Amino acid sequence: MERKIPLIIDCHGHYTTAPRALEEWRNRQIASLKDPAVAPKAAELRISDDELRESIETNQLAKMRERGSDLTIFSPRASFMAHHIGDFQTSSTWSAICNELCYRVSGLFPDNFIGAAMLPQSPGVDPTTCIPELEKCVREYGFVAINLNPDPSGGHWKEPPLTDRWWYPIYEKMVEYDIPAMIHVSTSCNACFHTTGAHYINADTTAVMQLIQGDLFKDFPTLRFVIPHGGGAAPYHWGRYRGLAQELKKPLLKDHLLNNIFFDTCVYHQPGIDLLTKVIPVRNVLFASEMIGAVRGIDPETGHYYDDTKRYIEAAALTAEERYQIYEGNARRVYPRLDAALKARGK
Repeated sequence: MERKIPLIIDCHGHYTTAPRALEEWRNRQIASLKDPAVAPKAAELRISDDELRESIETNQLAKMRERGSDLTIFSPRASFMAHHIGDFQTSSTWSAICNELCYRVSGLFPDNFIGAAMLPQSPGVDPTTCIPELEKCVREYGFVAINLNPDPSGGHWKEPPLTDRWWYPIYEKMVEYDIPAMIHVSTSCNACFHTTGAHYINADTTAVMQLIQGDLFKDFPTLRFVIPHGGGAAPYHWGRYRGLAQELKKPLLKDHLLNNIFFDTCVYHQPGIDLLTKVIPVRNVLFASEMIGAVRGIDPETGHYYDDTKRYIEAAALTAEERYQIYEGNARRVYPRLDAALKARGK
């Protein structure tokens, strides 16, 4: 079926432009780890609806209108998650605050934003502790996904691989609520790994290899993961991963992984998008921009913003039906709660 005017759904948006008061509150929380006397209460953070509107209307929403996207799956700023800071209580309070702000944004701009939850992860802490925040975000806030950090230690990789049973409590809830997880690390506190240039891409690649090595999807055949930033190195080295899967006596990757993992389009240059859509089946590619995120500048070779990813999809050798799948169809399938919300709105 040809779809000439698809709904442009961006699956990778972060609240990178939150009012300054949020960062100031976070700085006080971090300072209180050394001096509990200065610990701020959550109620002390006061951000008005007008401040939220201004932070969105002049930033994300303005870019969406300029570039022609319709709806963003919106989560807290990834580098702000910083799960390695403090303990579980630190992360619990911080994630609740950040998720509530995304919920408020989605309430102020219901046609343009819908939430994805940050989890209150903490190094070495049982993932079961994340369940109450996950449930609240899905049940009360109407969020359609979660972000899952495979390395809460911030670049030191102290947690078990994603295929380990340690993570199963979160997966069980994902299956129960029929929501996907974007596998997304946060700030690197390891000087060897630049946060957005190395740690993010390393994590995407590592996640793919962990999933190849394990048999997670035998236990959770409907589990769905979105690997951001174009899948890290995986599409570029797809032949390597196919060969490694073969040596490990795993099924072919198209059978072993591609029913359950999906790649976004945050690649930021035309050859990268061309390769991604040639190597990875279009049914496994989701439109995303990570707009006003890690790469905000203008490409001197094109004169356009690096993160204006719709330009790359439009220029790629794709049919109208393939563009529909990348822009809208795949998102509705991977995010069933989003699809339900859109249908409820007559879209």
